[in-house]
Amino acid sequence: MRPLTLTLCLAAAVFTAGCAKKEAAKEQGATGTVTKQEFGKTAQGQPVDLYILKNRNGVEAAITNYGATVVRLQTPDAKGTLADIALGFDNLQGYLGEEPYFGAIVGRYGNRIAKGKFTLNGKQYTLAKNNGENALHGGLQGFDKKVWAAQAETKPEGQVLTLKYRSADGEEGYPGNLDVTVTYTLTGDNDLRIDYRATTDRDTVVNLTNHTYFNLAGQGKGDILGQQIAINASRFTPVDAGLIPTGELREVAGTPFDFRNPKAIGKDIGAADEQLKLGKGYDHNFVLDRRDEGLAPAAKVIEPATGRVLEVWTTEPAVQFYTGNFLDGTIKGKGGVAYQQRYGFCLETQHYPDSPNHPAFPSTVLRPGQEYQTTTVWKFRTEGAN
Repeated sequence: MRPLTLTLCLAAAVFTAGCAKKEAAKEQGATGTVTKQEFGKTAQGQPVDLYILKNRNGVEAAITNYGATVVRLQTPDAKGTLADIALGFDNLQGYLGEEPYFGAIVGRYGNRIAKGKFTLNGKQYTLAKNNGENALHGGLQGFDKKVWAAQAETKPEGQVLTLKYRSADGEEGYPGNLDVTVTYTLTGDNDLRIDYRATTDRDTVVNLTNHTYFNLAGQGKGDILGQQIAINASRFTPVDAGLIPTGELREVAGTPFDFRNPKAIGKDIGAADEQLKLGKGYDHNFVLDRRDEGLAPAAKVIEPATGRVLEVWTTEPAVQFYTGNFLDGTIKGKGGVAYQQRYGFCLETQHYPDSPNHPAFPSTVLRPGQEYQTTTVWKFRTEGAN
């Protein structure tokens, strides 16, 4: 890796085309470039950076070390026109306040834990509650609100950003010092690979995921109801009024949750179904139909007008499909666009929600000497547009 030369971008913390030209650091390889810019400072004055991974095809992934957050995803449509397909903010300030985890790595436990409690080795642990009586996405100050150590470089496999964070024993109520590494790799094939690793010095639970909101028409370009999705799942986990799994694994056949064949996201979202009413739309864990270990297809989304396609592959046993039901226009994202209900969808690869309280679910327990290791790949493709 060649030494990086610095030309500071003004610390206005605004990610604009003008700022993008003032690169703080750049490394160029045969497969693309990696650039680093100042992105602003936290309320405590801690500097935050923005890393832009760009491959030879012009695909870009802009990621900040605040929350290991995907800020921007620039991908082509069927005609080669680039657009940003990830909801978020133009500057760090937007991510510092309350916001719905746009693009962030969530943890120590992604998704919900009922009543903010679980028992491990006969001891009950009480977590920070931030979703009614439940714990959600790691608590009041989860991994999405932390500044991670970061290193960016160009490797033969693509542009690579490695982020590290130590979650201290007792943070948000979780036991054990947890050392986490998340690596983003943008390949020449227009894949963004996310590798998650973690080790602990005490028995704990861990369930990491990325919470990007996608709109394949382009962020801010209306709702996602006409985009077509297929999910490789014959079962899902129904929830109660608090969106906590009941423990049942229900067949999707004959329900609005059957996405085994592609259909528009909005086709059945308004159906008279109790589960849809509880979630105000889709906000459910789908149990993937896996044949063996390793990367397997989880979902595929097609935007008919632009021809953009997102394929999600993962080593995880499940994916949470969320349709932006709680967006209500009060959040103004990039370019000042008010994000309305269902302006984006999430596909959060994961273990099941509330697994520590459901012994029959795949275990999320991590013990000393073990390594938590999962991978998810977003494949950005195109098909013929309408």
